[in-house]
Amino acid sequence: MDSSAPLLLLLLMCSSIMVEAELKVYDLRVRNLPFLTDSYVKASCAGQSMGQTSISRDTNNPWWEEELYSSTAQADHKLTLTVMDSDVIFDDKLGSCTTTLASGTHDKICDENGWILYYSYTVK
Repeated sequence: MDSSAPLLLLLLMCSSIMVEAELKVYDLRVRNLPFLTDSYVKASCAGQSMGQTSISRDTNNPWWEEELYSSTAQADHKLTLTVMDSDVIFDDKLGSCTTTLASGTHDKICDENGWILYYSYTVK
């Protein structure tokens, strides 16, 4: 057997491994909602939930100091942030924004029917 075969096999195995990164979403704030809400933001990356913020009560300009994380994110994955209004029986979706992730730190603005979602994210 050729002595380079095990090395070649190892290289092929290593090249097929997906490189995972850490994603942090932070500095979430919404401006100009058309009415007072009890709002929160749900985050998902590549279809997997990253959790949600706490509820910001009785405001049309909510903001959150929380950070949301994913340890399985990769550059080119889709990040979706959904702004929700918390109600007693059913929560209402106010809107959502989706972006394709890129490595590094990014500040984003999403204009959604007259109100604006600001957020930052970092992919390491």
